[in-house]
Amino acid sequence: MNITLHRENDAVHFEALNAEGQVVHTDGSEAAGGEGKGFRPMELLLVGLGSCSAIDVVLILKRMRQEIDDIKIEVQGARDSDEVPSVFRKIHVHYTLIGQLDPDKVERAINLSMEKYCSATRMLEQMAEITHSFNIEAK
Repeated sequence: MNITLHRENDAVHFEALNAEGQVVHTDGSEAAGGEGKGFRPMELLLVGLGSCSAIDVVLILKRMRQEIDDIKIEVQGARDSDEVPSVFRKIHVHYTLIGQLDPDKVERAINLSMEKYCSATRMLEQMAEITHSFNIEAK
């Protein structure tokens, strides 16, 4: 896995490019000279956790023969703002699944992702308490 970062301005706006050519823009906080032109690096960590788990949950539910129409994941991270570095200490992941789904199977799929398969969760749980919840909305 390899990415390349290129500085886009005189401040701290960067363009990140992966090996397949996809682009993500990052920027720092206003205090660091950021101008709101991209995700902050710590936000990308939460994106990584959320999307890693989302992929797991969708694939597991498909294997369980569950008809998932949509999924939305909200990830909230709380950091130690008074410390340097300011790392995440608590992260909560909330899943909203849409479809005619068995709640027991949804819970099992989420637990498998969070406790076994999601690499991002496994890494971040070394520093932060990670919790999760879910709800199901019928289509």
